[in-house]
Amino acid sequence: MNPYLEVILRSVAVYLFVILAIRLFGKKELAQLSVIDLVFILLISNSVQNAMVGPDTSLVGGMLAAGSLFALNYVLKFFLYRNKSFSQLLQGNPVMLVHQGKVIHEHLEKEKISLEELEAAAREHGVENIKHVDLAVLEADGNISILSHNYEKRSVRRRKAHKVLSKTT
Repeated sequence: MNPYLEVILRSVAVYLFVILAIRLFGKKELAQLSVIDLVFILLISNSVQNAMVGPDTSLVGGMLAAGSLFALNYVLKFFLYRNKSFSQLLQGNPVMLVHQGKVIHEHLEKEKISLEELEAAAREHGVENIKHVDLAVLEADGNISILSHNYEKRSVRRRKAHKVLSKTT
């Protein structure tokens, strides 16, 4: 087999393997990287390097491997954009974590998200208490979206009350 074709095929195989492995281990891993997760990803990339280029450690071999990854990434994103069912298969679907102030514990457990992580995400969105969250969703990209209309209304009332008090003093 042509050594350059072998580098391309090896790179494609490793790329697809890493995508599937990340997908199997959960979408939370993507957006909420801890120090341990970052070290893990760095070590994974180092461990699969030789599997991609094999004995070809030349500049051309490295550039060919990188070029193959860029091309495959472009093609994969194109198909993800064009085909919703393929996108859902590979990236998953959003998962509701809180609805009208009530935590859906089964979904937290399934997605391996602790209540503390959910509460931290709510605080990052400016919500003091989960009971004030109208909707919290674990998005397909691993981010947690928080919607809280009731909390916004209370904040507006507080600001208006503050303005009224400021005018009277």
